Amino acid sequence: MAVDSDSVTYYQVAASVLDEDTLKRELDPLQKINDNHPKILLTLDEIGAGANYDGIRQYNLIDWLLNEQTAF
Repeated sequence: MAVDSDSVTYYQVAASVLDEDTLKRELDPLQKINDNHPKILLTLDEIGAGANYDGIRQYNLIDWLLNEQTAF
């Protein structure tokens, strides 16, 4: 979780979630959070980058780091 003066964002980080069981395991903690703050899954996967799992956005970590200054 990251908190700044205006907002809260939840982050989950995994090397890869190409395996369905791993994806489920990594999404589960974020799905249990019952608020409307952004939830982001960061992986090294290019496949699945940009996916949206009921409001949990998946991004490729490298792309996310290079575009840190832009809002996701």
